[in-house]
Amino acid sequence: MAKPDEAPLKKAKKKKAKKVKLKDAGNEPAGPKGSLKRRREENGGQDAASPKKKVKTLKTAGDAAKKKKKKKAKKDKNAAKTAEEKSSSEAVEAKPSEMTAEEVAAFRAEAQINVSGQGAEAFRPFLSFSEAGFPEALQPLIGDFEKPTPIQSECWPILMAGRDMIGVSETGSGKTLAFAIPGILRLRAQSRPQQRQNQAVSPRMLILAPTRELATQCEEVLVSGLAGAGVSVVCTYGGVPKHQQLRRLQKGARSPNGVVVVATPGRLRDLENDGGLVLDAVEYLVLDEADRMLDLGFERDVKAIIANCMPPPERQTVMFSATWPESIRQLAATFLNNPVKITVGTDELTSNHRVQQTVEVIAERDRFQRLRELLNRYHRKKNNRILVFALYKKEAARLESMLQREFRCNSVHGDKSQPERSRAVDDFRNKDCPLLIATDVAARGLDIPDVEVVINYSFPLTIEDYIHRIGRTGRAGKTGVSHTFFHDGNKQLAGSLMNVLREADQEVPSELMRFGAGVKKKEHKLYGAFAADVDMTKKPKKIIFD
Repeated sequence: MAKPDEAPLKKAKKKKAKKVKLKDAGNEPAGPKGSLKRRREENGGQDAASPKKKVKTLKTAGDAAKKKKKKKAKKDKNAAKTAEEKSSSEAVEAKPSEMTAEEVAAFRAEAQINVSGQGAEAFRPFLSFSEAGFPEALQPLIGDFEKPTPIQSECWPILMAGRDMIGVSETGSGKTLAFAIPGILRLRAQSRPQQRQNQAVSPRMLILAPTRELATQCEEVLVSGLAGAGVSVVCTYGGVPKHQQLRRLQKGARSPNGVVVVATPGRLRDLENDGGLVLDAVEYLVLDEADRMLDLGFERDVKAIIANCMPPPERQTVMFSATWPESIRQLAATFLNNPVKITVGTDELTSNHRVQQTVEVIAERDRFQRLRELLNRYHRKKNNRILVFALYKKEAARLESMLQREFRCNSVHGDKSQPERSRAVDDFRNKDCPLLIATDVAARGLDIPDVEVVINYSFPLTIEDYIHRIGRTGRAGKTGVSHTFFHDGNKQLAGSLMNVLREADQEVPSELMRFGAGVKKKEHKLYGAFAADVDMTKKPKKIIFD
């Protein structure tokens, strides 16, 4: 029979033997890989050469997944840090302008520029690209230009300082690069982790444009110069499937410095409502051709889009407009934070002074024959760009059909699909088909170089549209010609047209004067009574008949 204290004695001996065995194993010389692996397996995954470490249990699948997720998060954080360091190393070092106050005043007087707003006097224009100090990655945007345009010279120092800005200038002044480059610099200076797949796209820079033509043109300008900047540019507009644009947005959002979204208001709201796009991270917002967006009835959409972006002062807002009506002033006062205003020319409605304007009063039925005569004069070589404006879609289609008997021409209007419209504009730009008939959809923003003549076959519904039509020629400092037909049905706009002609020192035909010089007050495009314009406290007037 065993003694009572025998069992504890045996346990102590076994424990001592185990310690000796582990100690001997620690002194065992290193063998081949296989034996080392075998010893690790025998020791529960612990290295035999480290007997002092505790034997770890195998991790569960959940622990492994957590470790993988943590490792990926660390990798994203390091990537963002690296991108931020890279951006910081390329920080813009704008050289302070050495211009005196007198030289600045002389420059602005010559360019007919007025800069106003709180602290506006502190900003000096950049007269050369070297003064702006743009990084090498953005040099392709500048291209072969010798110096900045006046609007670029004035905009860059203001926007690079982070101020909100209003620009009132004629079309074709180089404003796309004026507002785009400071925004891209802002993206590159504050890099963020890349967008993950199947996540709602959250852009930081948004450019709103009134028409798809203007939006695609803005995209083309930026895409061509941002190949090495780590920034993607994606354009969204109506007329094409949404899922294709959403895929492009998701792909662009994974770029190192994010994505710049160029959009028309309607399609942007659709993508927002579908959950594919969120705007709460937009910190640089551009409203291009703001007056045109309001004229087209996008006021409610524009206000909703601005409200969904980051609030000021976190958001920097830039607004460009060719005119400065009361509706645009109210929009600017509501959504811009202490902006600096740059006006090229005056706030009044003016046309491009480099365009020679001819107005011909003619019977409506005689216009087509006269158009043929003008084309035989202006388009004799048939290789120069001529733009003919019609008022309605059917009218544009009819003109295209009739002129094709004598001339190679194409048209752009709402009854054509987006691919057809894009192809027509591209053929016109490349001179494959240098005669284009268009409705007012092409009157705003299209930057087609060297359009020699604009012919207004039908006078537009507003004088603002007339100014933007003839603004398709005489761009980028060049001269141009416009020829406009005017008939009895347009007589309500005769006074406004005469004012525009006189302001530009153009001849006012005597036939036009017989319609009178009265100017009709511009009504809202949608007409009707609006609650904002009605005094709800006013009591009705009682009329008693005898």
